[in-house]
Amino acid sequence: MTKKIYFVSDHHFGAPTKKASLIREKQFVAWLNSIENDLEELFILGDLFDFWFEYKHVVPKGFVRVLGKLADLADKGIKIHFFVGNHDLWMKDYLQEELGINVYFKPKEFSFDNKTFFIGHGDGLGPNDKGYKHMKKVFTNPVAKFFFKWLHPDLGVGLAQYLSVKNKLISGDEDVKFLGEDDEWLVQYCKRKLEKKHYDYFLFGHRHLPMEIALNKKSKYINTGDWITHFTYATFDGNSLELKKI
Repeated sequence: MTKKIYFVSDHHFGAPTKKASLIREKQFVAWLNSIENDLEELFILGDLFDFWFEYKHVVPKGFVRVLGKLADLADKGIKIHFFVGNHDLWMKDYLQEELGINVYFKPKEFSFDNKTFFIGHGDGLGPNDKGYKHMKKVFTNPVAKFFFKWLHPDLGVGLAQYLSVKNKLISGDEDVKFLGEDDEWLVQYCKRKLEKKHYDYFLFGHRHLPMEIALNKKSKYINTGDWITHFTYATFDGNSLELKKI
């Protein structure tokens, strides 16, 4: 059996409620079980959690099934790559130390079977997404993070989870509609990158819309969609990259 590389994003576990999220968490674990035999590497392109903040000795409660399965895969020698998204950007070293997962805080280049990939979450890239870009500067500000960590976790995590679900700018709900190839800002970003260097594939999440768009005759942009509405993912078998649905 040919081993494959899988790409998936935007699960937002924990939202909109713990009970509703648990159904999707079990679906995701079942899916991981179903692909385990032909899984070579797993790329999670951000927003696995709807909110994540690592205190010195505390991480958010929950997600035991998901974290346990990821740990199981990592222990079996399967490489797992995690790109921090806008909902879990306050991640530090918990996944690396406890699960052996590679964590990235910005897009990164990869090469598989003589194909070049440019991979990331997708937030804050391209000419638009301006409201979020300003908000991200606040979220990543060392002073803001310093003061937030001194809130008791019951208060800080509860407040952050509430805002994550209710604030359209944070959740991205206001942007979940196809803008057209010419106006999709991640498509514009990819085309600008191609002006300087060739990539066979660009893979992003963040938009919550499964997309497969030819940038030119040799390059393609794929958005992996989400696991809230679409339940989509992408696979690479060494020859081609395909967008699929469970």
